[in-house]
Amino acid sequence: MNLAPAILLFLLVFVSTVDARKVSVGVPVLDVTMSPLFIAKDRGYFQKEGLEVDLVLMRGGVSNQALIAGGVEFSTVPTAGLQAALQGAPLKVIFSAYLKPIFWLYARPEVRNVKDLTGKKVAVSSLGAAGDAALRELFKKNGMDENRDVAILAIGTTATRLSALSSNVVDAAMMTFPHNITAAEQGFRELVSFIASDIIQLQGTIVARDQLLQNDPVLVDKFLRATIKGFISYTANRGGAVSVLARNVKTTEELAARIYDLVRPAVAPEGLLSEDLQKRVMMPLLERIGRKELPALNRYFDFSMTRKINAELKTEGWRP
Repeated sequence: MNLAPAILLFLLVFVSTVDARKVSVGVPVLDVTMSPLFIAKDRGYFQKEGLEVDLVLMRGGVSNQALIAGGVEFSTVPTAGLQAALQGAPLKVIFSAYLKPIFWLYARPEVRNVKDLTGKKVAVSSLGAAGDAALRELFKKNGMDENRDVAILAIGTTATRLSALSSNVVDAAMMTFPHNITAAEQGFRELVSFIASDIIQLQGTIVARDQLLQNDPVLVDKFLRATIKGFISYTANRGGAVSVLARNVKTTEELAARIYDLVRPAVAPEGLLSEDLQKRVMMPLLERIGRKELPALNRYFDFSMTRKINAELKTEGWRP
């Protein structure tokens, strides 16, 4: 038996792995919003760019602090990143897979609309997180005072929030997958699908330090190129995306398909945001810290490399 081809293949893989640049990405959750990264890893897009990418699971605030300190090269927590940038942190959003909040507000059956929550308790994961920010913007749009009319409670994970809703600890709760589906099956009322709302909020976003963008643009290009290929594959190949999602979030393909179909309308075309959408992202964050003037958007967003890579892939005729 000739073992030479097998040995050669092993050596090539080994050398490739040894030479790969290790890249850490801080992620707060492994869910559908991470699909472009899942696919980029699964399809070998990162490997082709010479990268070994590690998705490091950490809470949003911790991930943001790790990014600022240089503990990770990228993070996927745009709300915390932009809030920190408003306070002077050298961070920028450079890509976003989604432009709508991927949340659902579920309530007890007797609560028929958002204003019925006046005087009641609503659960979020943590104060200042993306779900909390989306909820507060919803209350403002309904003419409610987020601080006086409703008690917003930080309760933790989606499972914990559903348990609090089931046991009457709260009257409503912000839900993500798959517990929004469970909540509906248990008879709770869907008050709001934030995907169908006019609220703009980033999800599946890549945030980077200014220093990395300036000092190592080659690494940023490689990471973004693989991520964008994953994003294109995600949007163009439903079957393949559902299969990868099911494996990574450890669920059935049937449930993964339901998740994919529900969030597909929230996708940001080409991972980009127009100037108007950038303004709409920033305004609620500015209001929360009492600032009225809109600062220069290029201090917080830089989609130049994402635009360049998209154009190059189109010119090449690249297909997943």
